[in-house]
Amino acid sequence: MPRYAALLRGVNVGGITMKMADVRDALEADGFTGVTTILASGNVLLDSTEPASAVKERLQQVLGDRFGYEAWVLVYDLDTIGHIIAAFPWEPEIEGVHSYVMFCSDPAVLTELAALGGELDESERIAAGDGVLYWQVPKSQTLGSPIGKTTGKKRYKSTTTTRNLRTLHKLVR
Repeated sequence: MPRYAALLRGVNVGGITMKMADVRDALEADGFTGVTTILASGNVLLDSTEPASAVKERLQQVLGDRFGYEAWVLVYDLDTIGHIIAAFPWEPEIEGVHSYVMFCSDPAVLTELAALGGELDESERIAAGDGVLYWQVPKSQTLGSPIGKTTGKKRYKSTTTTRNLRTLHKLVR
């Protein structure tokens, strides 16, 4: 049975507050198995025989109904997460720098965001990957950086979510 990572957008960082134990309970009540949450920022591991697209739709429905918000979820099998981590194009551990992966479910949005690379100074960099945007930015500048400001806009919320590379390593352990 496939094991999936469900990445919930904006949970406990974007005004949507929920206890991960409550998330786990809601998903188990809906029939998902092997449900585990990682950190408090909307990272869920679960098992399902359904394809990722069906898991995504189900999760968005369950979470929206249970917690009363418009849930945006991106779902990937753990092998895919492992490949995304392995393809990170730069040294991942640089003092004073955050290494992120921005997941994007819309290829047009990914292309649009990748094009912002030409507007960055040398302190911030991005590179397009397979369905993701790799991003490095100085610590304490994430939200105020050109990429951070752009992806924080409402139009990107339903198709993107960002995770620190260290968090992704925790998902595949």
